[in-house]
Amino acid sequence: MSEGIAVIPPDISGNPDMTDERQIRIRGILFGLVPVVLMGVILFISAGTLFWPAAWLILLVMFSATTIVTATCHAELITERMQKQAGAKEYDQKLVRLLNLIGLLPLLVAGLDLRFGWTGQMAFPVQAISMVLFLLGYFIFSWALLSNRFFSLIVRVQSEKGHHPVTTGPYRFVRHPGYLGFIIIVLAQPVLLGSVWAVIPAVVTAGLIVWRTALEDRTLQKELPGYREYTEQIPYRLIPGIW
Repeated sequence: MSEGIAVIPPDISGNPDMTDERQIRIRGILFGLVPVVLMGVILFISAGTLFWPAAWLILLVMFSATTIVTATCHAELITERMQKQAGAKEYDQKLVRLLNLIGLLPLLVAGLDLRFGWTGQMAFPVQAISMVLFLLGYFIFSWALLSNRFFSLIVRVQSEKGHHPVTTGPYRFVRHPGYLGFIIIVLAQPVLLGSVWAVIPAVVTAGLIVWRTALEDRTLQKELPGYREYTEQIPYRLIPGIW
């Protein structure tokens, strides 16, 4: 794993390579729009209303972060995350499908909570704190993605790309900062949406992510050259000083 950031200059006319890169980035942004639309459909249909400022805020942050990262990350990373790649671990493919399914439950529960008033009015300071944590989670996740051109959707060792451990950016502090950021997002999101009940499936989702972290770390220690030495340099997977 290594850091790689490619920024498209304003004028790319007459350069076929840069034109191809621009098309890849446009496709990446459209690809990133799909989960935003899916989340919006689940949130607003379950809530029975479009008047839900917190939901619109979450969707806006998600799409904005996806667009910024896609416009500035290493171009190879976009292709890696859009297409199915050889060498993906079967256990992780199954786990990702499970995460995708369970990960939608907090949105569904939060929408139903708003419709039927299960939680009632949540204190504004609590929601404000959850908003700060939500943004922090996206910052950490995006920082990890921009620092690591091997940041794949599915666990696999990318030998064809010279895959090696990343030691820059947030990887200086923990070995899996992307998962850390995503866990913060998952746990903060239900509170931001004003639903106590949605925290329950969110905790289950976070638990699955922690499990996935352990499985991925074990795989990398076995198969990625230099990773075992990296674990000695950076001993913590998710939380400095704890685990």
